Amino acid sequence: MHLIDCGPFAAILPKSSQFAVQKEARQTRRTLALKGLRIMAKKALYAKKAGITRNWIAYLCEALVTSGVMPTWEAATYLTENLFGESPNPRLMGTSNAYEVTSQFLHRLYQPLAEAASREVSLPHSAMVHVFVDISLTGKSAVLVVYFPEAGQPHQLLMLDAAKAWDLVFQDSDTFNRWAEERFGLLKSALTAAIGKPARQPLLAEVS
Repeated sequence: MHLIDCGPFAAILPKSSQFAVQKEARQTRRTLALKGLRIMAKKALYAKKAGITRNWIAYLCEALVTSGVMPTWEAATYLTENLFGESPNPRLMGTSNAYEVTSQFLHRLYQPLAEAASREVSLPHSAMVHVFVDISLTGKSAVLVVYFPEAGQPHQLLMLDAAKAWDLVFQDSDTFNRWAEERFGLLKSALTAAIGKPARQPLLAEVS
């Protein structure tokens, strides 16, 4: 379904009618986006039987909404277009601010996975998990998930993932859920081990 830009026609209508047309267009976009997200959610239900702990698409969408980044319908559209669109992703490669857009995309992809893993274990008081990205516009970008224990203790690298951001496009919701579940599992295991290790024996050596 293609949406028609009503702007040129709305301009000749009375103001009350213009507002009605604009409101209807916004509502239509929201309805289509939410419908698409519900369809993806239904397709991912069976994944729980295959060891998938949750619907990661819905989880990422909720993370975008609860953090105040964007409303639900916009978050659904953003994830649909970037995770299941064209490959290579033209929204990352064909922009003048490709570095910023790519950085945002990787953070929005990995940060919820790191937060989910941290909720599965009991983090010490004042400890935190943070995601860093080293962006490459010609090759693989690096995503580093780092555990910061309590003050005065050395930080520990939980995961180093290298990927071409514009190739992070998935065939369907099940493929994405498996990809996300694998990284969530790795993070959870690494974080559990990091918390259990003495501070003077870091999980991975600090990168200079």
